[in-house]
Amino acid sequence: MTKEAIINSIRDAGVVGAGGAGFPTHVKLAAKADTVIANGAECEPLLRTDQLLMANHAKQVLTGLALAMEAVGAKSGVVALKAHYHDAVAAFRKVIAKYPGIRVHEMESYYPAGDEKSIIYDVTRRVVPTGKLPADVGVVVCNVNTLLNVAQAAKQVPVTKKFVTVSGCVGSPATYEVPIGADAAELLAWADAPIGDYTLLVGGPCMGYLTTDFHLPITKTVGGLILFPSGHPYVRQRSINPQRQLALAKAVCCQCTQCTQLCPRNALGLGVAPHKAMRAMAQGKGSLLGDPNAILACSSCGLCSIYSCNFGLNPSGFMTQLKDELGRQGVRPEPETEIHPDSALELKKVPVARIIARMGLSAYNVPAPITKAPTVTRVTIPLRQHIGAPSEPVVTEGALVHEGDLIAMIPDGALGASVHASLSGRVTRVTADSISLEA
Repeated sequence: MTKEAIINSIRDAGVVGAGGAGFPTHVKLAAKADTVIANGAECEPLLRTDQLLMANHAKQVLTGLALAMEAVGAKSGVVALKAHYHDAVAAFRKVIAKYPGIRVHEMESYYPAGDEKSIIYDVTRRVVPTGKLPADVGVVVCNVNTLLNVAQAAKQVPVTKKFVTVSGCVGSPATYEVPIGADAAELLAWADAPIGDYTLLVGGPCMGYLTTDFHLPITKTVGGLILFPSGHPYVRQRSINPQRQLALAKAVCCQCTQCTQLCPRNALGLGVAPHKAMRAMAQGKGSLLGDPNAILACSSCGLCSIYSCNFGLNPSGFMTQLKDELGRQGVRPEPETEIHPDSALELKKVPVARIIARMGLSAYNVPAPITKAPTVTRVTIPLRQHIGAPSEPVVTEGALVHEGDLIAMIPDGALGASVHASLSGRVTRVTADSISLEA
């Protein structure tokens, strides 16, 4: 396929970054690069989605990677995954000889191995400056689920399903492939979720969000649903309100700089300094931040809050507040001209097992095998599952659709992604936010 044909097929199929970001893939692959990295690190603890997908669909992932390489003009392709994903590594080794220019890169199990800038450095030893894109250093990174969808798009099969890990305090942890728009409550019921006072984590424990609304639609970017008792220490810690956090920061933060010393972006030489955010917030003086890149280069991985601070403070939350404020003021990052990664970078990699233990989640670190999902008969498909403008409906209530039919398209001239019917049936509702279908 030509570059144009590949990108058109991806756009028409509604492929977006499935690892969580949701950036439209047809736009990402319009770049030029010498290397494409298939991100299979799945750095969020407790999730099993990507490693199981790779073990069961290695050939499709490699096909998607080869297509992405063709689209950006890359000669080198790398599947980057953790060395202890033994089944996935074996699956790639078995078929990779048929894909010239592609190799497997086995990584240590550290957090955040799947962060785009971290994985680029791990594979290529290149550092992406703040405010620059990976393509600026000749690299494009795509999640492995995204690449599987790219391979499907080349066969004119749109994105209508998503692999999701359901874990936590459920009776039968599992990973399901479900239609986009399926109700999260249904997945929890399949996994034998208990009834009572529970809180749901959507995504992973480091960067996901907590909610007590279980009736949420599965989107193209949701990779995990983790259930916790509402009184679990993890939930209590994550639920401390900003005012309480600020009071704790003023009273407790001793400027030990441990958060900065263990910051992955700081170790890459990008100058991120969470301790400065703590100082600025506690003193109420933005001038204490110094270089704005100390905030703007942050990846929001949360390591400073979930692991580094011995007092249980929340530097990551303050970093997010300050990033938002700087953005409102129109402050933009200034790309570094000289970047010198920390000579102790390798020693600062925090093992995922230690993070799980620190968060008190060891009891939930269990297998969640791929399990056949029961039939879904109702879906509510959001029109904004991606970065950019929401999709515009092209169907009306009462219309009959088949799985894979286009039901919402990208607005003219906007950044976005198309949306397709995830099951065959009747359109029961169309709003500005979603389209509901019933089989």
